[in-house]
Amino acid sequence: MKVYITKYALTKGILIKESEISSNTDDMIRVNGLEFYHKPEWHLNEKDAIQQAEKMRSIKISSLEKQLEKIKKLNFTI
Repeated sequence: MKVYITKYALTKGILIKESEISSNTDDMIRVNGLEFYHKPEWHLNEKDAIQQAEKMRSIKISSLEKQLEKIKKLNFTI
């Protein structure tokens, strides 16, 4: 079945791969027999994958803004 992988959405984008549901659990898939992904790293439709990628982007932007504020407040006077 075709799945949308969002695990690396912020570095490689959303990947589309063929996979099968793992026999261990319904929330895990196997791709090429070597790669395993758990929910929410994969999605069955493009809409859900895009929503997850947007959520990941928003969290990352917020984190970077906090880092930037900390760096701006640094004072190097002795």
